[in-house]
Amino acid sequence: MAMPADTNAAGDIFGGWVLSQMDLAGGIAAGERARCRVVTIAVDAMKFIRPVHVGDVLCVYSEIGEIGRSSMKIRIEAWARRHRYDRREKVTEAIFTFVAVDEEGRPKAVSLEKA
Repeated sequence: MAMPADTNAAGDIFGGWVLSQMDLAGGIAAGERARCRVVTIAVDAMKFIRPVHVGDVLCVYSEIGEIGRSSMKIRIEAWARRHRYDRREKVTEAIFTFVAVDEEGRPKAVSLEKA
């Protein structure tokens, strides 16, 4: 839920907070697919469509796209449930790229088998 502490100077929820929630959701999806630790290396085509307001519940959805040797592109959408239970609106979308890494933080091949 978006809280007053997460607002920008205009009173809307700070875009960085939304980005952070999307990064967390994408990291979970990428980590489950890779079956190891992953790191975010890029955010492409971030597009803010509507503002998020205090009291909105942010729902974040991810879909695994292209998978390379060690990288994965994850398409992520964030939707706001207005005032916790009213209508839903898409507020932003982006493509995040994550890389699977080993214990030393070096790129590691993504498992060919799905989790």
